[in-house]
Amino acid sequence: MSAILVTGGSRGIGRAIVEALVEDGRSVAFTWNTGEAAARAVEEAAEGRARAFHLDLLDRGRPDDLVAEIEEAIGPVSGLVNNAGIRRESLLALTSDADWDAVVDTNLGGLFRCCRAVLRGMMVRRRGAIVNVASLSALHGVAGQAAYAASKAGLLGLTRSLAREVGKRGVRVNAVVPGFVATDLTADVPQPAIDALRAGECLPGGVRPESVAAAVLFLLSDRASSITGQSLVVDAGASA
Repeated sequence: MSAILVTGGSRGIGRAIVEALVEDGRSVAFTWNTGEAAARAVEEAAEGRARAFHLDLLDRGRPDDLVAEIEEAIGPVSGLVNNAGIRRESLLALTSDADWDAVVDTNLGGLFRCCRAVLRGMMVRRRGAIVNVASLSALHGVAGQAAYAASKAGLLGLTRSLAREVGKRGVRVNAVVPGFVATDLTADVPQPAIDALRAGECLPGGVRPESVAAAVLFLLSDRASSITGQSLVVDAGASA
């Protein structure tokens, strides 16, 4: 039995991804950093198909230990979804070094360390899939999101380069780029920023977490066996 690891799987888009994977019959390991009660609720609802593990993406040694724990408890990690991240809203001229470092090291550094931790096994087994969850702000500038946008744009560059590094070992690396999704992470986004992100949407319903989860599920599956190094935009047409 193998496992799909989803970071930040206790709420929002991450929770929708975990639920979609469980419904698809996959065994899931997901992480939480704050809000253990929510993580345990997801775990309970999955009826044994999903297990929660603690992960602080700023803990540089934790990803290696986490993968070892998952593989001992469930089985080899065959898929990784880098979903967890943080936002610190601020105009760049007013952004402190501490806030910049926290956002970039969490969203990009943490992703790098999680990729590194799972790749050792994937490359030996010559099979695996990684999906990185970016943001439309990586493609569409939003005032006040310079640090967040920079971290997500870096994620897209990492996705393309890593796909070239590991493709010959049978490992695929792709990204999903959601538009604005109403979740706990975006609850404090100022309305002007929301309006900017949603201004060009073609579909009136916007983007739901379940839509992003469906795209992730596709990229993890064998149906996407010839797709790597790509960014799949799920934004209700905002970037059309």
